[in-house]
Amino acid sequence: MSEITTIGLDLAKQVFHLVGFDRKGKEVKRKRLTRGKLAEYVANLAPCLIAMEACAGAHHWARRFQDLGHEVRLIAPQYVKAYVRGNKNDYNDARAIGEAARVPDMRLVQVKSVEQQDVQAMHRLREARVGERTALCNQLRGLLAEYGIVLAQGVGTVRKRVPELLEDAENGLSDFLRSLLADAYRQLRELDGHIAFYTDALKAHARENEAVERLQTVPGFGPIVASAFHARVGDGHAFGKGRDLSAALGLVPRQHSSGGKTVLLGISKRGDRYLRSLLVHGARAVVRMADKKDDPLSRWICRLKVTRGANKAAVALANKLARIGWAILQRGGTYRAQPAPGGAV
Repeated sequence: MSEITTIGLDLAKQVFHLVGFDRKGKEVKRKRLTRGKLAEYVANLAPCLIAMEACAGAHHWARRFQDLGHEVRLIAPQYVKAYVRGNKNDYNDARAIGEAARVPDMRLVQVKSVEQQDVQAMHRLREARVGERTALCNQLRGLLAEYGIVLAQGVGTVRKRVPELLEDAENGLSDFLRSLLADAYRQLRELDGHIAFYTDALKAHARENEAVERLQTVPGFGPIVASAFHARVGDGHAFGKGRDLSAALGLVPRQHSSGGKTVLLGISKRGDRYLRSLLVHGARAVVRMADKKDDPLSRWICRLKVTRGANKAAVALANKLARIGWAILQRGGTYRAQPAPGGAV
């Protein structure tokens, strides 16, 4: 049998499918493995290239295979789809992954460390609790509107007004509804506690991580944004240039080309929605304060606000800040105001 040099591995929870290729790209092996047998099988292989889709569990297996001496390539699922031939099944998926991995200019996903995954887990749990709190507040506002009580938007408003409504004996609310409101308010305070716990943990991590501390020198990068950015980008070497990162985060314009004419549309909104949202929120804070400053970046923002509006200025700034963050992670150092902020970073 020819020596296996490349393996396409279709990941699953319990049963994995593997397709092996020789150095000429010819399929020479197909194997079905249970979860308990996968590591043992790979450990007995000669060092080779193992490719997987960047999906659930991929980073865990990538680290294990690297420890066994293999080269690992993680590929975003949307780039594998073009190589699937025939009907969809596990072996065809594994074959497509192996073929995609052999493409010279294939865009790869960097293998994350345990620390990066830990931080991402904290962000996901915090984001989920924030979403639950927002949904609860909106539900309370909707319920109270049915009784003629209209509350302004915002968690702070609900947090302040619900206790006042419970204490007001003249507002016409029934005892039963008051008991429901009291229980919902208790849930709200519990969610506040969970969110505070995750926020404090992320801030503590930011103080202990040198790269995250350097990222916080960038305008709009607080500990939450900086830790999420580092967990996603790592050392920055997975991206050839800053624009590649901006594209991966969906912060560059979509293009529509026809008949030799190219039209730029709004941002693509591809990739990491959570990090893109954090970057835009951080950029909005910088945009709001730009009028009070006179540094080159603030002057650029003010010109953009006049010509394109505050919202587009915030998105353009988020794009720029992502590129600055990438440069800091890849090249080291901290943020220093640039004399010509209009250029790409």
